[in-house]
Amino acid sequence: MTRKKMIKKGSSSSTFTYAPALESSALVKLKKGHQLFINGRFVPAADHTTMNSINPATGKLLTKFSVAKKRDADKAVQAATKAYHNVWSKMPGIERGKYLFRISRILQIRAKEFAVLESLDSGKPIKESRDFDIPLAAAHFFYYAGWADKLNYCVPGQQVSSLGVVGQIIPWNFPLLMAAWKIAPALAAGNCVVLKPAETTPLTALLLAEVCQEAELPPGVVNIITGPATTGQALVNHPAIKKIAFTGSTEVGKLIAKTCAEQGKLVTLELGGKSANIVFEDAAIDQAIEGIVNGIYFNQGQVCCAGSRLLVEESIQETIIKKLKRRINTLRIGDPMDKNTDIGAINSAEQFQKIKKLVKAGKAEGGYFYESTSPLPSVGFFHRPCFISQQSSANLLNRVEVFGPVLSIQSFRTPDEAIAKANDTPYGLAAGIWSDKGSKIQHIAQALKAGVIWANTYNKFDPAAPFGGYKESGIGREGGLHGLLPYLEIKS
Repeated sequence: MTRKKMIKKGSSSSTFTYAPALESSALVKLKKGHQLFINGRFVPAADHTTMNSINPATGKLLTKFSVAKKRDADKAVQAATKAYHNVWSKMPGIERGKYLFRISRILQIRAKEFAVLESLDSGKPIKESRDFDIPLAAAHFFYYAGWADKLNYCVPGQQVSSLGVVGQIIPWNFPLLMAAWKIAPALAAGNCVVLKPAETTPLTALLLAEVCQEAELPPGVVNIITGPATTGQALVNHPAIKKIAFTGSTEVGKLIAKTCAEQGKLVTLELGGKSANIVFEDAAIDQAIEGIVNGIYFNQGQVCCAGSRLLVEESIQETIIKKLKRRINTLRIGDPMDKNTDIGAINSAEQFQKIKKLVKAGKAEGGYFYESTSPLPSVGFFHRPCFISQQSSANLLNRVEVFGPVLSIQSFRTPDEAIAKANDTPYGLAAGIWSDKGSKIQHIAQALKAGVIWANTYNKFDPAAPFGGYKESGIGREGGLHGLLPYLEIKS
């Protein structure tokens, strides 16, 4: 779809026309059915049950994949246990690291293939899959490959050892990246893995299984089983699993935490967020506008650390809203495979309906609502980027994690008021601070109850930096040394 952007300057005007620049999907060879990856091989589910994988940009069937039941989960755990005791736990760290380096390199070589498949399966724009998801996933394997032979330096003066077999459950918003976040540190620490991807986005995880084969990873070290929530439950409840790592909703995370506590399992949880993006009057306004847009509309707002609450100093609120309205009208909504697309498809029909329901309820509470004037595709699950202002902290869209391209805006007069409003949430995952004064940024950052804080930027990640939240945003950290420690036993 061709989009036009009008730039007015004085009495003259210029029109930029964006012709479609579609990435070819021919690079991806979709199978008619995808099987479970257990003990180094692709095998069908025990009862041959399957689910559909849908392209959210078209609503059409991409392929089918196997549904793992309790029997299949047990088979995967047994394979992981055998690989752990016979091969992986006995292998020197320097040798384990070589496998992680291989996986990282193969991901780089096959990056375009992974990017195309990720966009087809999840609906995110190809430029995000290509420039963010896949490179960062490869970087995580590369980073943790370097730790594999240095585990004794993790905790000075202490000895460490691996846990055994760990279960990992990942969400649908960053499928391959979340798999890398979890698998890489677990393998570096000497553990074996059973991973369950989200039921709406299993395809890049299964393609990662092919990479494991290509890297000649010993059979059973990584096992990938697909299916709905019941598949995850079978994994969480398995007695041979030593630890569960979960990324997803706070509601499900609480249930997993309860089960793990009852069974004596270790657990790390990366859950929801309602993160504040705070803009002071001395900030670089145009830079802040880009940070606001990136903070909430990146990946259609389907980001746990999205800057979904914008707090603006009262003196510049009118200016910020005016510039933000203009900016979101330049965002191109459309085919995720078009390299010009800024806003892709919502991941699933279920999530699309949830967003629409919350927006409708939020608008009913009053305030000023604005959404992009950009046209929407006639098919698929697309939602315009929007924002609402002139509401209080008690209103729905300031309290609930929408997980969509929906921004709430509030004003503040003093730094203390900004801190109070930012912390007025059950979550505590991330925050952004925009100011020209470093001392102000440091003061605000120290007072915020959030695990990740960006200064004059937003949504910047590095494999060496720990990521995680306060309060109902989770338990533990992923990334860096902090992401390695939960996969290790420490002996004094």
